[in-house]
Amino acid sequence: MFHTIFCDGNTKRICWSIKTEDSIADQFREHADIYADKVTNLQSKYIALHVGIFWGIGVFIIKNGDIVKIQLDSDEMIKHLSSNEKSDDPLIEGKKGFINQLATQRSLIYQYEKISSEQNISSKML
Repeated sequence: MFHTIFCDGNTKRICWSIKTEDSIADQFREHADIYADKVTNLQSKYIALHVGIFWGIGVFIIKNGDIVKIQLDSDEMIKHLSSNEKSDDPLIEGKKGFINQLATQRSLIYQYEKISSEQNISSKML
């Protein structure tokens, strides 16, 4: 099956939307205490993507072998996630590891696409 995921975040909250055929699942969470007001907006977007994919698997929206089109409004995230490039930020590098681990464990195929901030449907939940 084919899914499209959008994600966003700030220093207080993360959010994600998973679009599958006719439905969209929107979710948001306040940051856990270890992250609240301690992460940058970019770090928060990585957290949101990791949690969004993990949540999608947990509620059986995303299944083994599915294709996940990841819509990102950050050139930096696309460049980092779609390559072997390393980040100097340990939190971002760790989240990339978890995101890739989910793909390996679940045989997911990620496709990255750049979108504008206005096209990010999850941002409305911030």
